[in-house]
Amino acid sequence: VQLQACGGGLVQAGGSLRLSCTASGRTFSIYAMGWFRQAPGKKREFVAAIMRIGGGTSYADSVKGRFTVSRDNAKNTVYLQMNSLKPEDTAVYYCAARMAPITAYDYWGQGTEVTVSS
Repeated sequence: VQLQACGGGLVQAGGSLRLSCTASGRTFSIYAMGWFRQAPGKKREFVAAIMRIGGGTSYADSVKGRFTVSRDNAKNTVYLQMNSLKPEDTAVYYCAARMAPITAYDYWGQGTEVTVSS
């Protein structure tokens, strides 16, 4: 599975961005796709995830109510709509795929940078 993320950029606090992640390869085997982020000097953290079948979602507490994860299975694409952005959302955002509920996220995209100015 190969993942290609895009959509990052520079935005003012309170603004919005939408990230996209397109999968290729064995997409039919994907169980769920997730978004993670890593801010400078910090560990990578979970942001949101969505199941390929059923569309169940989960979010980190820090983004609940502001971010929305969605998918378009026909396009093998997952989106992360980010609203009410804060400077603390500044990070490199990565998409990832897991192939089963008990496995780790084994496939990762290259990351897209999001910078939120105050």
